[in-house]
Amino acid sequence: MNTELSGILLMFGLALAMGIPLGKYIARVYAGEKTLLDPVMNPLEKLFFRISGINAGKQMNWKQHMVAMLFINMLWFLLGMFVLMNQSWLPLNPDGNPNMSPDLAFNTSISFVVNCNLQHYPGETGLSYLAQLFLMFLQFVSAATGMAAAAVLFFAVKEKSTTELGNFYQLFLKSITRILVPISIIIAILFLLNGMPMGFEGKDTITSLQGDTMHVSRGPVAAFVPIKHLGTNGGGFFGANSAHPLENPSYFTNVIEMIAQLIIPFAMVFAFGFFLRRKKLSWMIFTVMTVGFLLLAIPNIIMETKGNPAIAAMGVDNSLGAMEGKEVRIGAAASGFWSIATTVISTGSVNAMHDSTMPLSGMNELLAMMINAFYGGCGVGLLNFFVFIILAVFISGLMVGRTPEFMGKKVEAREMKIATIIALLHPLLILAGTALSSYLYMHNPANAAWLNNPGYHGFSEMLYENTSAAANNGSGFEGLGDNNLWWNISTGFILILGRFLPIIGPVAIAGLLATKKYIPESAGTLKTDTSTFGIMIIAVIAIITALAFFPALALGPVAEYFTLNP
Repeated sequence: MNTELSGILLMFGLALAMGIPLGKYIARVYAGEKTLLDPVMNPLEKLFFRISGINAGKQMNWKQHMVAMLFINMLWFLLGMFVLMNQSWLPLNPDGNPNMSPDLAFNTSISFVVNCNLQHYPGETGLSYLAQLFLMFLQFVSAATGMAAAAVLFFAVKEKSTTELGNFYQLFLKSITRILVPISIIIAILFLLNGMPMGFEGKDTITSLQGDTMHVSRGPVAAFVPIKHLGTNGGGFFGANSAHPLENPSYFTNVIEMIAQLIIPFAMVFAFGFFLRRKKLSWMIFTVMTVGFLLLAIPNIIMETKGNPAIAAMGVDNSLGAMEGKEVRIGAAASGFWSIATTVISTGSVNAMHDSTMPLSGMNELLAMMINAFYGGCGVGLLNFFVFIILAVFISGLMVGRTPEFMGKKVEAREMKIATIIALLHPLLILAGTALSSYLYMHNPANAAWLNNPGYHGFSEMLYENTSAAANNGSGFEGLGDNNLWWNISTGFILILGRFLPIIGPVAIAGLLATKKYIPESAGTLKTDTSTFGIMIIAVIAIITALAFFPALALGPVAEYFTLNP
């Protein structure tokens, strides 16, 4: 047990140690300062802009940024639909995998465009290698989209009064060429050296130790997996994701994959502080996020290592922990830690089956996605947290009888209306989707096939699917039969709304604040980089989450817990 806990501390510590200097580097990239990659990447970027005809020097306001973002994402969605619905006759399909149905292609294309990677298909039989490579491309561009949107926030908060917030295409491209691609190459080399497949041959035939003949899928796995985690995407090359021995061969690759999914969310918080030259503010944000993360992660580690009381009551040895759905080479502790890291960060990858975790562990995984602001995905985690900052600033201002201010700008009615709408949109998508799903399940006998586990756990499975889609996470309680018309279409629309509105809202607030007159700090200015204000943010998050989600959680994981612990 001590060894397993040491491994968890090592993963978190290394990610933090690398995240701080990476944050400083990211701030330099977005500020247009010189970096070591300039001699290589500057000519490449100039060539791209020359061919595309894009004027990378043109400054944009926040509306122009959002129009550019939505336009290119629509193009990728349409191209994704074409590839997925025609993959059977397109090249790089050695196993002869069939085309996707229109509804599954709709869901899959949207899911990867919005950085969710909710997968209603098995990767081994559902995609050709060309389709896998296109989804890998979407994992790069969706991560860069979130990072570029966060960079708009950087510019808006830094400037005293402006409408010029950089150029979206330049910020987007730099996110790929200066950050995502170089780090992904390093990670891919480490994966190759540790046995991860990389090639374009079809299935291999092997004979197991028991003498059985098996057909083992392979492909360009080592190229796909790095950006899966670095870009907080989470889409697995194989259906079992990082529980598959070829997608996560050892405890060492497990450590690398964990660090990869932590490092950019960490770095973006510190990049915010370096960019504004307000390191104390970034440490306040990081501390609040870390407190929230630990309040979810520590209980999960404890519950998964203690084991299942129902199994223990049968006289079965539980000393290894609750090992149903887990890999022995990884262990219960590291799997419990991963289950929260991947849901807090919005990666959505799994190295164990979340459907098999203890009921309250599943509740914490749900809470991580319901809050959706502790670290979060590439760039968007910071944007989600910014909404809670605005809410906390406004409430704090009312409490002390002053006009609320953030970074020298007054927070007024327009900004609060947007922040309130975005804060309430997330629970609306989750709860409305779950309510409709529950109604359809109960009133149509054909839908009984959805749930392998009816009752409390079945409700949790439907709640989890809608929560994962709204949070752009992608993990799932896989007892749910989700590859059907209802789940493909309904979660597809939740994916769109859950991705773009929570980006547009914070960027709109930042853009509105950027145009306001700067007010110098005075003795009465509310300090937003203090521990007191951090506690206020935690209180706001807790109140909103508890009021919105406690009834649904009580019907699912909490009720299931009492069936195991009467």
